[in-house]
Amino acid sequence: MKKSSFKIKEYRTQFIQELTPIYDAGEAESFFYLILEEKHQLKRIDLALHPDLVFSEEEIVVWNSILEQLKQEIPVQYLLGKTSFYGLDFEVNENVLIPRPETEELVEWILESQKSKVESQNIRILDIGTGSGCIAISLAKNIPNAQVFAIDVSEKALATAKTNAENNSVNVTFINQNILETEDLRQQFDIIVSNPPYVRNLEKEEIKKNVLDNEPHLALFVEDNDALIFYKKIAELAQENLSKNGQLYFEINQYLGKEMVDLLEKMNFKNIQLRKDIYGNDRMLSCHCEERSNRI
Repeated sequence: MKKSSFKIKEYRTQFIQELTPIYDAGEAESFFYLILEEKHQLKRIDLALHPDLVFSEEEIVVWNSILEQLKQEIPVQYLLGKTSFYGLDFEVNENVLIPRPETEELVEWILESQKSKVESQNIRILDIGTGSGCIAISLAKNIPNAQVFAIDVSEKALATAKTNAENNSVNVTFINQNILETEDLRQQFDIIVSNPPYVRNLEKEEIKKNVLDNEPHLALFVEDNDALIFYKKIAELAQENLSKNGQLYFEINQYLGKEMVDLLEKMNFKNIQLRKDIYGNDRMLSCHCEERSNRI
């Protein structure tokens, strides 16, 4: 782009045009307004009311840099260093997955289940594979009486999660731990929730390039021949560490809903509920454990 400055409306048109070979126009436009609000505190309505607003030469340099990175399919959330999840702001970087709307649905399901509980009742919640901390922090923010714990194998992910907890003014106990090597959680929890790695290698071709090339594979993929490895391990731990009638919640691979239900039935979990996400895919599951037996 040769011009040293642009009217913002003119730049917007060119920005979208340059991205549409890679993204659809609606997504490209959403990127523009996300960046505009983050970098300039301007919304769509501000641009409509003040069509003659311009970018300075220095601002154009920043925008062009972001544009080139978007062309390389680096996620806009990483470029901005933040995203929104369940009404809260979260820092994100290459060490953590970008939170998805489907995971917000899981958080909403857990919160719905707590509405009928006595407000003064203290509950203990464990989030396994916390990443950015989005699940643990959202639950801590919306259940003030909860004691929330969060585990992750990645120290770098936990550093990001701790920052997010501080920024959202909640108290979460973070633990650096490999859940697959854990024999006992050492305490009882009323809720155990996990969004573990669940994408099989055979499904990589379905993953968008911007995800595949930028988000941490440690948090995404499992081997094709042992796709439920994390679920089985967490369910085994839940058998010993869920309080009586405590709830276990999972986000799951959309193609493995039946396999997940079969696994939990064999492990003697009760009241197994499989739910679809907003896109109509089997995406989340809840159950509880009355007996601590019948491990497989």
